[in-house]
Amino acid sequence: MHHTTYEVFNQPLALADYNLFAGNQGLHAALKFNTPGLDTAPLAALGAVLGSREMQGHARLANIHTPVLHSHDRVGQRIDQVEFHPSYHALMDLAVGAGLHGTPWTAEPGAWAHVQRAAGFMLFTELEPSTLCPISMTYAVTPALRGNAGVYADWGPKLASRAYDPTPTLWSNKPGVTMGMGMTEKQGGSDVRANTTQAMADGDDRWGDRYRVTGHKWFFSAPMCDAFLILAQTTSGLSCLFLPRVLPDGTQNDIRIQRLKDKLGNKANASSEVEFVDATAWLVGAEGRGIAQILEMGSMTRLDCALGTSGLMRQALSIALHHTTQRKAFGKPLIEQPLMRNVLADLALESEAACALALRLARAFDTPDDPHERAVARLLTPIAKFWICKRGSHFSQEAMECLGGNGYVEEGGEGIMARIYREMPLHSIWEGAGNIMAIDLLRALRKADTVAALMQELAPARGAHPALDRMARSLPDRVEEMTSELEARRLAQDLALTIQAALLYQSAPDAVFGAFCDSRLAGNWGQAFGTLGSGIDFDAILERARPY
Repeated sequence: MHHTTYEVFNQPLALADYNLFAGNQGLHAALKFNTPGLDTAPLAALGAVLGSREMQGHARLANIHTPVLHSHDRVGQRIDQVEFHPSYHALMDLAVGAGLHGTPWTAEPGAWAHVQRAAGFMLFTELEPSTLCPISMTYAVTPALRGNAGVYADWGPKLASRAYDPTPTLWSNKPGVTMGMGMTEKQGGSDVRANTTQAMADGDDRWGDRYRVTGHKWFFSAPMCDAFLILAQTTSGLSCLFLPRVLPDGTQNDIRIQRLKDKLGNKANASSEVEFVDATAWLVGAEGRGIAQILEMGSMTRLDCALGTSGLMRQALSIALHHTTQRKAFGKPLIEQPLMRNVLADLALESEAACALALRLARAFDTPDDPHERAVARLLTPIAKFWICKRGSHFSQEAMECLGGNGYVEEGGEGIMARIYREMPLHSIWEGAGNIMAIDLLRALRKADTVAALMQELAPARGAHPALDRMARSLPDRVEEMTSELEARRLAQDLALTIQAALLYQSAPDAVFGAFCDSRLAGNWGQAFGTLGSGIDFDAILERARPY
C-alpha cells in the first residue's frame, strides 16, 4: 500500500480574486473626506481587475522575466531596444487604460481627476509597482510640456490617451505615448547643478529652439518611452529639453543605452545608463530655467512615491491579515493571539494614516488656483514623501514577519511580500532621498502662507486630543527657531504625525484616531510595531482593516 510521507494542512490560501477597493475602508474614508460625492464606480471596477489571479500572474511574470537590452542587431547596427515580457505590456495596458498617466491634465475642472487617479495609483501599486515608473513620469511631465507650445500641441493629446502602444515608431503613428525623465549624472546625483551634459543651439523649427545634445545620464528609467525631458547645460545655464526617441523624420535619435541597472527591486522596470551622441532635442520653457521646471515636475513624482508606499503598505497589511486569519498556532488562529493583534493593529494605524496624508496631498493638485491648496502642496509634498516612504521598509519587514518563513519565500501568493519588501526603499531614495526632503520642507516653511496653511489644516482637530493639541501648539515656535537643518528630519516627522492625526480625526473612527494619538503623539508606544498600549480597541481597528 502507498502512503504519502506527510499531509499538508494549516497552510493559508493565497490572497487572490478579491476586490482591492471594496474592502479598503481607510481609502473609502479618505475619498469621502477629500472628495465627497465622487463617483467611485471606476475605482471599484479597477479594484476587481487588480485583485484577480490573472493580473497577479502577470505581475509575477513581469518581475521574473526582467527586461533585456539589445544594443545591436545581428549585423552590428545599433538598435538600443529593450525587450519586455508580454506580462509587462499587459500591466502597462491596464495602467494606461485606467488613466493613471497623463489623463487627469485634460479633465474638466471640479472632476477631482487627480484624487481619483491617486486612488487608482495606490490600488495599482498593490498589484505591481515597478511598471508605474513610466506611468508616473508621464503624469509629471505632461504639464511641463506646456512650456513648448509646438511640442504640447502634438504630444499633449497622446500623453492623455488611454491607448497603450509600445511600438518604437514616430509619435504621429501611435494612438498614445509615454514619457520619461533624465536628470542625474554620475558625478552629481541629486545635485543636478553639477551636470556636465552639453546642449548646443542648432536652429529652430515647428517645435521651437532646437539643440544638439552630448553627454550622459546615470539613471535613465524606462528608456523605451517615446520621449524624455532631460537637463543639459546651455549658454544660459541648466535648461530643460524635450528629447524624442524617434525624430520627426522617422530616424532614431542618438540615445545610446549603455546597460540596464541591476536593482534591489523594481525588477519589471528597465532603468538604464545612457549616452547622448549629438542627439537632437528641443527647449522647453526658458533657457537656464531647468531647475525650476524640474522642481515642479518633482512635486508630482514625489506625490507618487507617497501614494506608492501607501499602496504597498496596504497590500502588505492585507496579506498579513489574510494569513493570520487562516494560520493556527498554539490552539487558535494567529489573529486571535494578543501580541499578533497588537502588531496587526499597529500596522493598520500606520497604513490608514499614510493613505489619509497621501490622498490629502493629491487633493491639492486638483485645485491649483486656490492659494491655500498651493501652500498645502508645498508643505505636504516633502512631508509625505519623507515620512510615508521612510516608514515603508520597517512596515513591510514587520508585515513579512507576521507570515514567518513563508513571508521570506519568493514563490506563491505570499511571495508578493518579498517583492514588496524589495520595492520599499525605492520610493524613499528616488525623487529626492530623506535629507533632500527635509531640507525642502525647511525651504517651504520660510514662506508665511505655508505656516498659515499648516495651522489651518490642524484647526479642525483642536481640542480633540491633549497630545495633539500640545504638538500643534509647539510647531509654530519650532519652525520659527529652526535656524539649522540639523533637526530638519525630526521636524518633518513631527509635522507628518500631527497632520496625519488631524486628518484621522476628520475621517476615521474614534478607535483609530485615539490609538494613533496615544501611540504616535502621547508616547504610549515603543520603538517597534506591536508596542501599542493595552487600552485601545483592537477589535474595532482590526475589523476596519480587513481586506474583504
